[in-house]
Amino acid sequence: MTTTDNPPGLDLERLRAHVDRERPGLTAGPLTGRLIEGGRSNLTYAVTDGASRWVVRRPPLGHVLATAHDMGREFTVLAGLHPTPVPVPEPLLLGQDDTVIGAPFYLMEHVDGTPYRTVEQLAALGPERTRGVVLSLVDTLVDLHAVDPAAAGLADFGRPEGFLERQLRRWNKQLAASRNRELPGIDELSTRLGARLPASGAPTVVHGDYRLDNVLVGPDDRIRAVLDWEMSTLGDPLTDLGLLVMYSERLPVENSPVPTSSGAPGHPDPAELISRYAQRSGRDTSAVAWYTAFAYFKLAVILEGIHYRFTLGQTVGAGFDRIGTLVPVFIDRGLTILKEG
Repeated sequence: MTTTDNPPGLDLERLRAHVDRERPGLTAGPLTGRLIEGGRSNLTYAVTDGASRWVVRRPPLGHVLATAHDMGREFTVLAGLHPTPVPVPEPLLLGQDDTVIGAPFYLMEHVDGTPYRTVEQLAALGPERTRGVVLSLVDTLVDLHAVDPAAAGLADFGRPEGFLERQLRRWNKQLAASRNRELPGIDELSTRLGARLPASGAPTVVHGDYRLDNVLVGPDDRIRAVLDWEMSTLGDPLTDLGLLVMYSERLPVENSPVPTSSGAPGHPDPAELISRYAQRSGRDTSAVAWYTAFAYFKLAVILEGIHYRFTLGQTVGAGFDRIGTLVPVFIDRGLTILKEG
């Protein structure tokens, strides 16, 4: 077998040998691959044999908590959703131990499409196409929340009872684990969220990180694939909507290291996204302010964790040095939304 250059965390010869055993005939020759940049959690690789292309997902290098990077869960939700109207890559092979590439992984089909991550990328489409792309994002979310979990084989994919309470506890625990500086307002935000927990409607499959740069858009401006399912579960669908609304707001931050495209000409405002979701899904969105404020709280905690690791020298790269300055902005915006909502 011809030796190929291996990207960090992926032994291509061992991968091909495993695929040939488990899926004979899938590959037609030696594999080459590259790490796809953009993610800050699980690692994603583009792999090809020169004729066909695939994608491999594995946990980050040096991962510790298997539950935080569960390849089996991602594979399961893709397998359940692939026959539905929700566009996801077809999952092809799950490797559940460390013997092949040093960590669990899965192989899925490669889907052609563009991940729009910046205002500049969307602006190049023009206002009309930008509007269409973002509204298609909402429509795809409605399709996801319309999937019957039991019919998709996902009835046991999560515990929807007490979902919001558990989510709030989880993110408070995350905050405590990385809290090493004063964060004015974050305890007030957490307390207010806990005091105003809305009553959840019927549970659905939730993505957990639904935003424009986690989907691939085709040349027809339709969503070709929803990616990055590592935070998916069964729960309250409005948590996905609240996160999408948060990413659709324009924050007073110049050159933010958190990807946003909300400033592109033609981008629908949050009120229109909420209205479209409500109209097409039939769900009551009157409590969306709570879900949006919770999204700000969750992102504040995530960003504080990144900032904490940066201060310890455990995270390097462009933009990480500015993450800490965003945390107070997210806290303040969450409080404002709750007080106004």
